[in-house]
Amino acid sequence: MRVWLFIIGFGLASCYANECVRTREMPTGLKLDHYRSPTPACVPQGVTLATAELKTLIETEQPVLIDVMAVYLREDQEFGATWLVNEPHFNLPQSVWLPNTGYGTLEPKIETWFKAQLAQLTAGNLNRPLVFYCVADCWMSWNAVQRVRAYGYQRVYWYKEGIDGWKAAGWPLVNSEPQPFDQK
Repeated sequence: MRVWLFIIGFGLASCYANECVRTREMPTGLKLDHYRSPTPACVPQGVTLATAELKTLIETEQPVLIDVMAVYLREDQEFGATWLVNEPHFNLPQSVWLPNTGYGTLEPKIETWFKAQLAQLTAGNLNRPLVFYCVADCWMSWNAVQRVRAYGYQRVYWYKEGIDGWKAAGWPLVNSEPQPFDQK
């Protein structure tokens, strides 16, 4: 029994370390499809947070909270680009919703917009803590963590439980709108 408790305890501890060992269940790079499926326990290049840990981080360091839930982007020459949100979307208070930034492959215009949003949100500070989330069992936030680390951001966190975990813990959610898509 003690051996099993040690193994379980060791496995949980490794999920919260900076070094996440890539398992065979994880893609070798970013996840390219089936984004709503069971996710691994940790993310390479990032720190995985449980709800209580996220709450503490929010209270002590005011990280930038980024929801990456996807939504359709409608582009029309007459009206420009508009996110088409077909139902209310709720996320963690004081979050920024940057849709479609967690796909495995980003269109160049989305990647350019994403980088500009990150630069603005962090005031160019690569050490500003960033927390990425979506809903439970969503690979998009897992992808976003690795992508942002490749951009040079140093303190990158994955809130694996996402909106579902926050709600289950009894913490409030707020109605959200995606950040406007500006191709400048």
